[in-house]
Amino acid sequence: MARDHRNGTGGNDIGRFLRARRTGVTPEQVGLPVGPGIRRTPGLRREELATLAGVSIDYYTRLERGKVTNPSASVVDALVLALGLDAHESRHLRELVAGSARGASEPPTEAVTSVSPGVRLLLENLRPFPAYVISRTMDILASNHGGARLFAGLEQWPAGKRNVVRFLFLHPDAPGLFDDWDEQIRACIGRLRALAGTDPDVPELAEFVDELPGKSPEFADLWERYEVRLHTHGDKTFHHPQVGDIVLGYQSMQLEGTPGQRLTAYYAEPGTPDYEKMLLLDAAAPERNHLRAG
Repeated sequence: MARDHRNGTGGNDIGRFLRARRTGVTPEQVGLPVGPGIRRTPGLRREELATLAGVSIDYYTRLERGKVTNPSASVVDALVLALGLDAHESRHLRELVAGSARGASEPPTEAVTSVSPGVRLLLENLRPFPAYVISRTMDILASNHGGARLFAGLEQWPAGKRNVVRFLFLHPDAPGLFDDWDEQIRACIGRLRALAGTDPDVPELAEFVDELPGKSPEFADLWERYEVRLHTHGDKTFHHPQVGDIVLGYQSMQLEGTPGQRLTAYYAEPGTPDYEKMLLLDAAAPERNHLRAG
C-alpha cells in the first residue's frame, strides 16, 4: 500500500510538523522551569507550548491532531515565536497552512524536465567549474563534464536515472564520497520536505516516500523528523576516488521560468590545488552521456 507522504498515519502535515518541532525544543531553551523527576515527554509538552503561544490547550491539541487545519495568521505567528522557528521552518509552516486552506482543488504544478539551449550553453561555458541542473525532486537534467563526474559513481547510472536523492541514500560509495554525508542527506530531506509544503501532490515525491523508507533506514528516520533547512551555498569537501580530497565552494540558484529547476555550480580559486583537481575532473570526464537529452 502506498504511504501518504502528506498525512502519514494520523493528523495532517501541520500537526505532524508542529509535533516534530515541539519535541525538539527543551524547556530550558524557552525559559521554562524544569521540575523534579523524569520528564516522559521529549521536548515541550503540549500544554507548555500552548501557554507559550497564548492559545488554549484544547485548541492546540486539536491543531496538532489535525482537527483544526486553518489557524489564523496570529496563531501561526505565535507558534513560530514560541518554537523559535528559523526562516525556512517558518516559511514551511505558513506554506502548510496555505496549502490546507486551498485543499485539493488545485492540481500539482507540472514538472519541467527539458533544459533550455541557453542554460546548456551556460553549463558548457562554466567549465572547468562543475555544474548541473536538477529538477524539483533532484533528477540531474543536464550537466557539464565536471558536474557529471563530481558525484563519483553516479555517472555510471543511465542518464535518465541519475537522481541525487537516490544516489545519496542508495549508492554504496556515497557515504565515503562526502566529508559530511550526514549533513548532505539532512539537507536533501529538507529540500523534499520543503517541496511537500508547497506542492504535496507531485507524483515524483510520492514515489520517493513509497520506495526509499524500505531501502534506507536513514531516509525513513529523517523523513519523520520534518526538517526543512535548505543549503544553497557554502563549501563541500569530497573524498573523490579519481582526484583525491577536494574542497569546493558552491552556489545553488533557482532558474526563472522553469518551475523547480535549479542550477548548482562549484568553484575553486585559480592556482590552488583544488582548482588543479577540478581541471582534472573536467578533463577526465567522458564526452558521451554527460548531458541528458531533454
